[in-house]
Amino acid sequence: MATIAYLRVSTDEQANSGLGLEAQLEAIEKATGQPTSVFRDEGYSGSNPKRPGLLGALEVLKTGDTLIVAKRDRLARDVYLSAWIEKEAKRRGARIVSAAGEGTESDDPASVLMRNMVDAFAQYERAVIAARTTAALAAKRRRGEKTGGDVPFGYQLDEDGKTLVEDTDEQLVITLVRELRDRGWTLRQIGSELERRGILTKSGKATWNPKTVSSLLKRAA
Repeated sequence: MATIAYLRVSTDEQANSGLGLEAQLEAIEKATGQPTSVFRDEGYSGSNPKRPGLLGALEVLKTGDTLIVAKRDRLARDVYLSAWIEKEAKRRGARIVSAAGEGTESDDPASVLMRNMVDAFAQYERAVIAARTTAALAAKRRRGEKTGGDVPFGYQLDEDGKTLVEDTDEQLVITLVRELRDRGWTLRQIGSELERRGILTKSGKATWNPKTVSSLLKRAA
């Protein structure tokens, strides 16, 4: 009977030492000793079912084995996904245990209820984090600050490295593109005109494909 440890951190959680992979493994070893094998997923959301580490851990489970996690939210942050993982483990004759307890000690009604509550709160917490992140990004955009990714066409980063300021030349290009679009030009025609004028994309390319032109118009809007 093997003990299979599963560890997971999402991209945002990697900087949090309390949720780090090593901290999870330490909690598991403290609860059950050295696991037979360890599967890891680094940079994967708890709502993503297609995690190589998770799928690998489920694949090796056999009758009598235990799949152990530091906390149940390492398995999933979605109640339906948690239920599927639980079902897959049982189908293989294995059980899931949390080093933190969380109702995984047995399958009596009270324990099952506790597991369901833990999974529901994990999903709720993920939704709250997503809402806060969306609000924070919206506030940054209202202040004209960069929110990640490339600097959009028409802007440059200010000296502070985060505030967006208008690029006069690129703003003129945006105005031109809008005018051509208003005249009924297709995205391909607009791209060809920009290429004819020698205007480069934000990444320095001389080719303007319809998708690039469309993205520019959407951002400008």
